[in-house]
Order: sequence, then structure tokens, then C-alpha cells
Amino acid sequence: MTQENPQSRSAQAPAGTPAGGGASPVPSAAPPVHEADRAAGRVGAKLNWLRAGVLGANDGIVSVAGVVIGVAAASPGNTLAIASAGLAALVAGAFSMAGGEYVSVSTQRDTERALLDLESRELREMPEEELVELAALYEQKGLSPAVARQVAEELTAHDALAAHADIELGIRPDELTNPWHAAISSFIAFFAGALIPLIVILLPLSGHATWITVLSVVVGLVATGWISAALGEAPRGPAIRRNVVMGTATMAATYLIGLLFGVAVG
Repeated sequence: MTQENPQSRSAQAPAGTPAGGGASPVPSAAPPVHEADRAAGRVGAKLNWLRAGVLGANDGIVSVAGVVIGVAAASPGNTLAIASAGLAALVAGAFSMAGGEYVSVSTQRDTERALLDLESRELREMPEEELVELAALYEQKGLSPAVARQVAEELTAHDALAAHADIELGIRPDELTNPWHAAISSFIAFFAGALIPLIVILLPLSGHATWITVLSVVVGLVATGWISAALGEAPRGPAIRRNVVMGTATMAATYLIGLLFGVAVG
């Protein structure tokens, strides 16, 4: 929003503005409403990306741990079989995560573009109605009708599409979600998490590799549970318990399946 002469703002201030050349409520009201929401949206988006990365790493840990522990139970000591299965699970899982994120975020981006196109058309065809709508939205945020109208007019003059997209849709036209960023970050997160059980179970640990792998996975699950809860400012304990319980249940199930198949083959 462009800077204005304080005297001209005072002259244009709505009824009820304090006299004496003091600052009009419009300049102090408009930026906080618009910029605070926009800043909150940026912070929320970053936290969502971080949480998605943590959850991707968590999926990598659990998925590959389940595979290698199951194969280890079916073929104890068969390093080649364990390594082959674990590597296949790592690659397949990482590409699956990346592909899923790419498709999902691409769909979201297409939806955002469609909404922006619709908003842009409405601004061209019915500018006055859109101005009234924008002012009403700022009234809902707590501004008085006069101030809300002034804010709507100034924001419309500055960038009408950005103003409507921000308050109506929660979208910044110049910061649409990027499907490639989502795909690459998910791939890396899953890959990094999957390396933990894959590397540990292949270490020469004198017959204790499976149980040490389980321990390393539990430690990883505690870490990802704590981080995801911390990013969302949620209680750490329940998040960690859920992570550990689901992860250990997965490993127990695949271990038992591996034992059954190992006995059947033997």
C-alpha cells in the first residue's frame, strides 16, 4: 500500500476520527488486518511443509522396518534377501510418496488457479459488488463499517485480486503451492527415514541385528513423534505414544508373518 500524506488521510477520515491532526485509524487498522493474516498464512504453510517432511520420514522408518524385519524373520542371516527387500521397499516407497504428493499438490494448485480465475472474472464484471463484499469481510473481522469500506477501497486500488484472494480464499496469487517442492521434499524425507532400519539391520551385530533394529526404529519414532507435536504445539506424550504403538505393531505383525513363512518354507 502506498504511503500517503498524514494530513490528507486526516481530511479523508470517517466520522468519529479524533481531531487535532492525530493519526487516522485507517492506516493503523488496515495493515495489521491484511498483513497479519498473510504472515500467519505463510507461517502455517511452512509448518505444514515441516510436518509433512517429518511424517514422510516416519513413513520411511516404519515401512522399511516392517519389510526388513519380516524378511529377517523368514530368512535369518540371509543378508542378500534382507538388503534386496529393504532397498526395493525404500525405492518404491520414496517414489510412491513423491508421486502422491505431486499429484495431490498439483490438484490443489489447479484448484487455486481456478478460484483465482473466477475471482478475477468477478472483479472485471462486477467491481462494485466485489468492493462491497470485501468491505463486509473486513467488518466481520471487527472493523467499523466506515473503516472497513476505506480499507477495502485502498486495498482494491493497490491490488484487488490479491486483496480478495487473501481474505476470501486464503491464497496469495504469487505464492501458489509447488508440486515439485512437495514431491522432492517427500522423496528425501522418506528416503532418509528408511535408511535407519535398512542400515542398522545390515550391520554385523552377531545375531542381534533384528532387535537392535527394532530399538533404533523406536528411537526414530519417538523423535518424529516429538518433532511433529512440537511443530503443531500439541502435547508431546500422546503423539509419541501413537507413533511408537503403531510402529511397533507394524514390526510385530511383519515379524510374525515372516516367522510363519519361514516355518512353512523350512
